[in-house]
Amino acid sequence: MSLSGAKRVLTLEAEALIRLRDSLDDTFTKVVERVLACPGRVVVTGMGKSGLVARKISATLASTGTPSFFLHPAEALHGDLGMVKGSDLVLALSNSGETEELVRLAPYVKRIGAALVAVTDSPRSTLARAADLHLTVAVDQEACPLGLAPMASTTAQLALGDALAAALIERRGFKPEDFARLHPGGKLGKRLMRVRELMHTGTEVPRVAPDSPVKDAIYEISSKKLGVTLVTDGRGRLAGILTDGDVRRLIEKHGGAFLSMTAGECATANPLTISPDAMAVEALGIMESRKITSIVVADDAGRVAGLLHLHDLWGLQLI
Repeated sequence: MSLSGAKRVLTLEAEALIRLRDSLDDTFTKVVERVLACPGRVVVTGMGKSGLVARKISATLASTGTPSFFLHPAEALHGDLGMVKGSDLVLALSNSGETEELVRLAPYVKRIGAALVAVTDSPRSTLARAADLHLTVAVDQEACPLGLAPMASTTAQLALGDALAAALIERRGFKPEDFARLHPGGKLGKRLMRVRELMHTGTEVPRVAPDSPVKDAIYEISSKKLGVTLVTDGRGRLAGILTDGDVRRLIEKHGGAFLSMTAGECATANPLTISPDAMAVEALGIMESRKITSIVVADDAGRVAGLLHLHDLWGLQLI
């Protein structure tokens, strides 16, 4: 019985989403345009389960480029209404459209001058009639076996919020790097970090000229503690790379005689490079597959922009 009941719930909720999809019309487009034109924030509000959905919608909007916050309607009636400005847009969720706190709040929102968009199950509800725009989220049957707890309706509300956020992402031209900028502490944001944000630059980058004595290159490898030095010409273009492993192999092959060589003679020419705009996770994949600990960051002209070390990426826990 529990399995069949679970399948029934999922079926009813899936049907609610299909009905919502088929019912969307030009009003949804008008809401998107209204949000895009809004000079303020999108204030999302709702009571009870709709309030929990409203919190999630607000969080999704804020994380995808639309400034937003959640406003508890009861608290709004007791002072928090001061958080709303005339330049804002209020998105109010109420399944029945008759939730007392939201119905009482609506005229005060309009008095402030903020736009009001209602999401209810009927355009004839009190909240819908008070709104500037109304989106209908109606379900044939709640998935709750008792027909009491909102399930299909809140699922549909949540999906509508996701649809709105997705439409705004497309219209704003919101890019992965924008998402990363708003998620600096999360794993998703870290995966979207660019190489330029992590690479060593300036005096942190070990480098010597091609005609430098190899002993100077060894000192540079040791002092910068990255296990490598770059060999660059006078214009900052990459001529080669010399690693501590290369030094050990040179000693094995030439003995002390290699100390009379230049850095350019000892270095590996045409080393692997990566663009500063590449994703950090891409750099990690390259270094792990090639079994190297450092990768040179260079522009299209071959000029050195920095150096990225494997340890810089491991600490981010990108995988």
